[in-house]
Amino acid sequence: MGQRGRTGAAALILRMKPPSLSPQIDSLPKAELHLHLEGSIQPATVRTLMARHGVKASEQEVLERYAFHDFPGFLETFKWVTSFLREPQDYALVGSDLAERLLEQNVVYVEATLSVGVMLLRKQQAEANFAALLHSTEPFERRGLRFRWVFDAVRQFGAAAAMAVVETAKTCKSKTIVAFGIGGDELQVETAAFRGVYERAAELGLHRLIHAGEVGGPERIREAIRLLEVERIGHGIAAIKDPLLMDLLAERKIPLEICPQSNVRTGALARQFSREHARIGDHPLPALFRHGIPVVLSTDDPALFHTTLRDEYDAAKQMGLQDSELEQICEMGFQYAFDPASKSRAT
Repeated sequence: MGQRGRTGAAALILRMKPPSLSPQIDSLPKAELHLHLEGSIQPATVRTLMARHGVKASEQEVLERYAFHDFPGFLETFKWVTSFLREPQDYALVGSDLAERLLEQNVVYVEATLSVGVMLLRKQQAEANFAALLHSTEPFERRGLRFRWVFDAVRQFGAAAAMAVVETAKTCKSKTIVAFGIGGDELQVETAAFRGVYERAAELGLHRLIHAGEVGGPERIREAIRLLEVERIGHGIAAIKDPLLMDLLAERKIPLEICPQSNVRTGALARQFSREHARIGDHPLPALFRHGIPVVLSTDDPALFHTTLRDEYDAAKQMGLQDSELEQICEMGFQYAFDPASKSRAT
């Protein structure tokens, strides 16, 4: 990948210097509702994991892996990073590392997405991995950070594999598991194939999410709402192309989990506008928010996209959002959380 990986969408952001947030916004307690644990693993931590498992790589080789330039490249990097999560102690390490980084950003509540579908594919003991994560992250609650978990399936693995993720959530028997979601390549496998999976998730009391309208069109969002009855949409930027869908999202108060830096770096934003490249200033976040659609601002895979939640708020300010609007978005992160105790940042 090398130099090519440093060109294109990623380089556009690296050349931009967003304005600093006001102290008022920067100091607010914040919630993260769309954050993949595996995508939070920093390059240095990957090297630690590699060494643990007898794999050698230079710092430069690891950094080049993080320099992808499009959505397929991102998926390959995600797959590579997760290949070094092999034992419960590996998950414990990345869990505590993520917690420390979140506290540094005034994040007090997180719904971390866990790729249980990948664990099962690799024949790992998902229950043991999850137990290790709980053990490593629960102490941070005393420091003001509450962890909740989204068990995630991979779309291209199919419905049977997704159902196995739901049943694993049942087996784990933890109140900290608040939702089931599906990520991966939304252009693969028809949405209707997962209807039974989402019905089963609802039976178990799990909230329902899905990645839709990231690289796919507005129809993927409509299908998710109509067929799966999802309660939040991961990304959903394709909604900007369908005014009637925007009306629907606003009327039903279905939040979009918006991850601006991710959308630029994967090329998803450029794809939606049929362009070679797109900049942060092209992002539809302001238009979606000002249409009355609930928006929660998140990082997606912060290590892979070289971002933080503070950077995402900076990006939103660069798009032209005012402090009063940023404060509303911050509050929405708590309002649309799936843990009733976290509905207000005052709790």
